[in-house]
Amino acid sequence: MTLAQESTSLQFECETGNYHTFCPISCVAWLYQKIEDSFFLVIGTKTCGYFLQNAMGVMIFAEPRYAMAELEEGDISAQLKDYEELKRLCLQIKRDRNPSVIVWIGTCTTEIIKMDLEGLAPKLESEIGIPIVTARANGLDYAFTQGEDTVLAAMAHKCPKSVKEEEEKEERNAIHKLLNFGRKKEDISQEESEYKEHPPLVLFGSLPDPVVTNLTLELKKQGVKISGWLPSKRYTELPVIDEGYYVSGVNPFLSRTATTLMRRRKCKLIGAPFPIGPDGTRAWIEKICSVFNIEPQGLEEREAKIWESLEEYIKLIRGKSVFFMGDNLLEISLARFLIRCGMTCPEIGIPYMDKRYQKAELDFLEKTCNEMGVPVPRIVEKPDNYNQIQRIYELKPDLVITGMAHANPLEARGINTKWSVEFTFAQIHGFTNARDILELATRPLRRNNNLKELGWEKLVKEEAKI
Repeated sequence: MTLAQESTSLQFECETGNYHTFCPISCVAWLYQKIEDSFFLVIGTKTCGYFLQNAMGVMIFAEPRYAMAELEEGDISAQLKDYEELKRLCLQIKRDRNPSVIVWIGTCTTEIIKMDLEGLAPKLESEIGIPIVTARANGLDYAFTQGEDTVLAAMAHKCPKSVKEEEEKEERNAIHKLLNFGRKKEDISQEESEYKEHPPLVLFGSLPDPVVTNLTLELKKQGVKISGWLPSKRYTELPVIDEGYYVSGVNPFLSRTATTLMRRRKCKLIGAPFPIGPDGTRAWIEKICSVFNIEPQGLEEREAKIWESLEEYIKLIRGKSVFFMGDNLLEISLARFLIRCGMTCPEIGIPYMDKRYQKAELDFLEKTCNEMGVPVPRIVEKPDNYNQIQRIYELKPDLVITGMAHANPLEARGINTKWSVEFTFAQIHGFTNARDILELATRPLRRNNNLKELGWEKLVKEEAKI
């Protein structure tokens, strides 16, 4: 391979380093809030409980819809009957909360002692009268965001294949009801006729309600109707997913869900870049429209208007470099967006790379680099952090996006960092949320500029002399 080829085509490496990311059971933090009628039961040890308590900052007064089923010595040595214990806990949950669904989250311990959660669930759910979804979101995954992937893949099996006519109520689709709140039936029926004829489309990925509404409206402008979201706001409103339906993911870490929908439900996956940043959102909409033979309208102007509004942030990072250590599997999409903003990216570390599911995003990254005239980053799967830190010292990037474990040590050595977990919890999808991505990415740089204005560097040097 020549040097010219290296700079214009993607390079993949694998270092088989350690996985320095959170445990995937942390997906409970956002999923229990998204699915409002759910209850999440994490089955693990006290360590799992401590992690959840610390990771989510739970107040003692709060009553979140999740709990820990702590395994004691009797459970682990198989002296107690798993079924009876889980039945007791689920009956208590039913009595106290009465959820529409209970999600069992398996942990490393349930894997090691081989608890047959999938075997226990059908018998127990028929006995207590509440559906039970079993997901093995344990530490054997590569990144903490894959916990959501496991839960959604399990939930896909529970989606109805068809809806009887008498059950097709307006209340079934909460998004549709929200969009049409306070409007006349005549206006709604007229608007329905504005949709183009196309096969049913279901989107998968857990997003906050304002982002769901935003993306739904963006596709609506193009005449594309969304048949449902997985997950839905309520478990009782899970979308109908049948053979021949089209599906599209909104996050890069949902490859297991995509595979389940294709193999088990015989759906057709729309492989598109993810709707992160104005460039990604436009490409995502364009790909969906192309699959349905719809000519997209006004996207170029829409994207240009967003870029114009971001110039205040972009001028802070234009010409600067960013290095991704790898944490949440959003790295490729974020790097592509920041490169479009004028940054360079020598390396993208990523805990796990599914080249099939992220193919469109990888192609878009390469195209973006060539259009911006910057070298294509090398992609390092399962990076070895020791080697990465050596490369950071050599490359001297202006910003390192990393997991929480490495942020403070790097800051102490004069390297600007940003926690990658913040991008996981922030609203970063769609045209209107691009500002939030740049708000996070530029914060360390703006902080340093403010400190310089205060004469902070001079003060530090004087203290060093003392």
